[in-house]
Amino acid sequence: MEDIIFKLRSEAKKNPRRVVFPESSDERVLKAIEYIQKEKIAYPILLTSDNMEIAKQEEFANFYYESKKNRGIVFEEARELMENPLYYACMMVKLGYADGIVAGSIYTSSAVIKAIINCLDVDKTINLISSCFIMVLKDCKYLENGTLVYADCGVIPYPTSEQLAIISISAAKFTREVLGFEPRVALLSFSTKGSASGRWVEKVREAVEIAKSKNSGFLIDGELQADAALVEDVAKRKLSASPVAGRANVLIFPNLDAGNICYKITQRLANARAIGPIILGTEQPCSDLSRGCDVDDIIDCTAVVVIEANKRVGINK
Repeated sequence: MEDIIFKLRSEAKKNPRRVVFPESSDERVLKAIEYIQKEKIAYPILLTSDNMEIAKQEEFANFYYESKKNRGIVFEEARELMENPLYYACMMVKLGYADGIVAGSIYTSSAVIKAIINCLDVDKTINLISSCFIMVLKDCKYLENGTLVYADCGVIPYPTSEQLAIISISAAKFTREVLGFEPRVALLSFSTKGSASGRWVEKVREAVEIAKSKNSGFLIDGELQADAALVEDVAKRKLSASPVAGRANVLIFPNLDAGNICYKITQRLANARAIGPIILGTEQPCSDLSRGCDVDDIIDCTAVVVIEANKRVGINK
């Protein structure tokens, strides 16, 4: 279980980046930052009322207003937003004063996602913001060194087939670039290759075809039930051939109900580590913590954000 966590932290230490934390009143964040500084995982920037500079607030408000004025926002609204540490932190990343953001220990996911969407840039090759979790389990023979990636568990409630396809590719790209192993992506359903029918089954089936048509270079298959995706013996009984079935390491859920419930059940009943949500589809790296996070979760999300920052072109120390 510790292998992937050690790997992430060690990788981040090779080239620490500036990560901003807007929740200075959270004791968990303070303890995490103490460890991050000691181990040189990142250069943390903890926002407080004392270091949210008025000059930068004006700079950020001006930039935000100019980028949003066609949508009807007035300057006073922009200025007021920049008094919010979450928006201030996002604009620090947007304008190069920080390389990534970790937030969500106090702020709700909806607040964090809204700030990210409003302030940061969408990856034009993806054009969709979603999220994933790195799930790290003990003593599980089905996984990649005890590791799975779950998506989307935090952003898009009821994705279309096109969105599911993009989520699949985004999660696969993240797995390859950040975790360093080849993704085998299973789009999950209550049906395995036509064993059942229904609106959601058809949506997943269409998503598989769309994902394959994009020639992404990733192994993607579905629709698969969870046991057929993970267990080789079950896969052999339920379908004849698949490049993914029985050995999937990236699981794509049909909607947020399924994804969010499953990650929390895995975390609590299987005593798994749930690192994330990691935001996918933005130019700048960011993580939306669960409000139920612990200190280690914050440390590990920070390590992931640092690794992502080092993968991005144009972000400088």
